[in-house]
Amino acid sequence: MKGSLPGEETSFHETSAEPHTASVPFSHLSLELGHLYMEDFAEGPDRLRRHFAAVRPWADAVRAGLGPLPEGRRPRISTCFLVDDYFSRLATPAELAPPLLAAAREAGLTIDYLARESGCAAPDPAHPGSAPLAESVLHRLVESPPPGSTGYRPPVGRTGWLTNGRRTPSRRTSAALDASDVWQPPSETLARGHSVFMDVELFSGTEEDRTWSCAFLASVWQLARLGLLRDNGRAVLTPVAQDPGGFPADWDALPPVVQLTPDAAPFTAYGTCSVLPGRFLPVEHAVRVVLDQVQLEPDVLEQAARRSAAEGYPLPAGVVERTSYVFPPGL
Repeated sequence: MKGSLPGEETSFHETSAEPHTASVPFSHLSLELGHLYMEDFAEGPDRLRRHFAAVRPWADAVRAGLGPLPEGRRPRISTCFLVDDYFSRLATPAELAPPLLAAAREAGLTIDYLARESGCAAPDPAHPGSAPLAESVLHRLVESPPPGSTGYRPPVGRTGWLTNGRRTPSRRTSAALDASDVWQPPSETLARGHSVFMDVELFSGTEEDRTWSCAFLASVWQLARLGLLRDNGRAVLTPVAQDPGGFPADWDALPPVVQLTPDAAPFTAYGTCSVLPGRFLPVEHAVRVVLDQVQLEPDVLEQAARRSAAEGYPLPAGVVERTSYVFPPGL
């Protein structure tokens, strides 16, 4: 039970009813070594070798550029790879994972954690009965109202669209009835001189049968890597140890995130860097629009800020500033 100091109004509530915010371990950096579609894997081992050969020098540069860290502290960097098993499943984990890991090793890279994209959409299997992760993040979106907005447009949870500014106003009357009606362009809320306006589709379909967009699942993926997601205070997508030589024949039998390197630095990190093909640049621009408008739990944000400050490694206040990217040519 809790009370109050003398002279203050007294109130009581059960502390046992307060959800405990679980702690997660943090690396300094989560380094993503790529994200490929099933069609890329279908091209065979040579495609994977080319990918990791192109990634290697950029991954080395990212490692070398991390910092600054306090004297005597060594950087904790974990690597990960996201497999798209959400939009298509052309091969099983047993067929796909071994050549993927072999191609990475051939390039001198180690994948510490392998993740399934469908894990960003579904409930965490470690917490039966929990809400799907994508659904829980959707409910945390707080749209930034552009100047002069009237609230006419339905909320993002109904439309499935999120923007970084003001859309072109809808015309409610015909030109014949309103000769003064003039077209107005869309505008970015925080434009610097000129707008770079983006309207992001988060999902399609009905509430009962939604298909989440690549951009929105990538947003969930970034938040998971940053250690900023919880389910009623519980950590989500906690890695499960996996024998690299014993992958199952069914994606649903594989945990959402598996740990392949026993002594790897933690999966969750203070910051992320993703080395991706250039075709993902518009997707990651959309991710930044989403991350700018997610309202996260204060306890979770405070936990990461406190832990990083204690290490002499302060974090940017904005979540989006904790993410970074490399888009190598020819990847």
